[in-house]
Amino acid sequence: MVFIDSNVPMYLVGTAHPNKVDAQRRLETLVSQRTRLVTDAEVLTEILHRYTALERRGGIQPAIDALLGVVDEVLPVDRESVERAKQLVLQYPTLPVRAALHIATMQRHGIDQVLSFDAAFDRVPGLTRIR
Repeated sequence: MVFIDSNVPMYLVGTAHPNKVDAQRRLETLVSQRTRLVTDAEVLTEILHRYTALERRGGIQPAIDALLGVVDEVLPVDRESVERAKQLVLQYPTLPVRAALHIATMQRHGIDQVLSFDAAFDRVPGLTRIR
C-alpha cells in the first residue's frame, strides 16, 4: 500500500515542471502494478489551501479529480491521528505539521511507503519515500 501526497496530483495537473513527468511515471508504475493507493482527507484540504492561496481556484477540481481517480481510499483524519502527529512534531522538531499528520495516519493504517516529492518524509525512520 502506498500513500499519495498532495504534491503528486498538483504536479500532474500543473504547468510544466521537472517533477511533472516523474509524478506521472511513478504513478503509472504503481497503477500498472495494481498497488493499493491511499491518501487522507488532509491531502484534499492541502489542495484546496494551495490553489486558493495562489488564487488559482481553477486548479482545484482537476487536482482533486486526478487524486480521486487513482486512490482506492481516502483515510480519515481523526483525534488519534492528531494525537500521534503531536508526538511526531515534538519528537522531530523540524517535521512540518502536515507531514506529521500524514505520517501519523500512515502509521495508524500500517502504511510505510509514500509517493511524494517532499523530503520531510525522510526525517522519520521506517518510512520509504518513492521519488
